Amino acid sequence: MLLCNLASSSSGNSTYIETKNYKILIDLGRNKKYIVDALKSIGVDYKDIDYVFLTHTHDDHTSAIRTFLKNHKAKLVLTNEMFMQLNNLESINCLVYEDNPEIDNLDIKTFRMSHDAGDTRAFLITEDEKSVVYITDTGYINSKYLKELKGKTMYCIESNHDVELLTHGPYPKWLQARVLSDVGHLSNKFTGIYLSKMIDDSTKEIMLMHLSDHNNDPNVALETVCEYVDTSNLYLLCAKKDIISEVINL
Repeated sequence: MLLCNLASSSSGNSTYIETKNYKILIDLGRNKKYIVDALKSIGVDYKDIDYVFLTHTHDDHTSAIRTFLKNHKAKLVLTNEMFMQLNNLESINCLVYEDNPEIDNLDIKTFRMSHDAGDTRAFLITEDEKSVVYITDTGYINSKYLKELKGKTMYCIESNHDVELLTHGPYPKWLQARVLSDVGHLSNKFTGIYLSKMIDDSTKEIMLMHLSDHNNDPNVALETVCEYVDTSNLYLLCAKKDIISEVINL
């Protein structure tokens, strides 16, 4: 299984995952040209994408849906609530699910997250004893999921803000409250705490995602997570706004 983050920020999010059978995108939050060019840079023709999974319906995760998927063979995989929230999907091939999408030769499970976008999902994709957890845009992670999410090969997880930078930064108080709420975003500290409960000796990589331009810094995020997680045997990196990550072979 291969994974490459194409973009990660409040300006847009998209990640490429390749299994033996499928080429997948999680979210389409940048314009079509950016995503097509990003895929091309790692040797992938956008026309070969089989599925696009949505985490939720905010624009920074969905803005290119109609332009990218119009007359495209790929299926847009989303929950019924997401489908109802989005408009003008008539020309798009959709696979709508309630609990977990059923796709032959793809072991994928979803988990409900807590964000102010209605139905928001995290994903667990497994292949040949390798597994990736993908969690972004959530105010907290329900403790009932931690056992099932424990001991996976790679974690792609939101580390949105540093609380001090947020509370002393440019955001108005109402927006600070939204980010800090249970339907907001994970702080570096809570990302570290959750990771400490999920990783074990099977874990090889951690990618911190969706870092705020105004309320975080990659070095601060990495240092904070390292206060809670022993990274001596892990590859820890931050996804970037406009820089495509390396292709990680799980």
